[in-house]
Amino acid sequence: MAEPKHLSIIGKRSPEFAADAVINGKVERINTLDFYGQHVLLFFYESDFSFVCPTEMLGLQEKIEEFRKRNVTVLAASVNSVHSHLAWLKIPQSQGGIEGVTFPIISDILKELSRAFCILDEKKGCSLRGTFFIDQRGYVQYTAVHNFSIGRDIDELLRVIDAIQFSEKHGVLCPIDWKPGNQAIDIKKLR
Repeated sequence: MAEPKHLSIIGKRSPEFAADAVINGKVERINTLDFYGQHVLLFFYESDFSFVCPTEMLGLQEKIEEFRKRNVTVLAASVNSVHSHLAWLKIPQSQGGIEGVTFPIISDILKELSRAFCILDEKKGCSLRGTFFIDQRGYVQYTAVHNFSIGRDIDELLRVIDAIQFSEKHGVLCPIDWKPGNQAIDIKKLR
């Protein structure tokens, strides 16, 4: 059985990109170099004005301070235009909108970013629910891809980020269900 394509970028440099994004209600051009030296959570979603996606976007926003505490920049991306993103951001949450979301939302209207990260559903013409954690050096350390009908767990993403950062800092391994304060595995002591 062939390895899922999105897994082929684990441990490798993140694909480079340049794209328009909505940031603080304005359209700005961003690129990979803007985030070099930062931890980045790149969060692909299916589409603006959909059903599961606003729950995820609002869930990320609800925990945005937790990401900031970990020095993680959150970026969302979909194949919608910046105009669509701007419109969705103006709609109240009670009406299915994402008013109040503050992290950048990238327009991948040409689908280049989704293809580069190997999560484009070519038949539907949109991204699967792909999540990528990119370290400060620009290497992909984590990826998870969900089908359209399944939302992600934001607390689990934070747990994974904690484990990656702890492992990087201390040179240890984090076993199943590891959380801050739990025992890690120091392989130097096992040898």
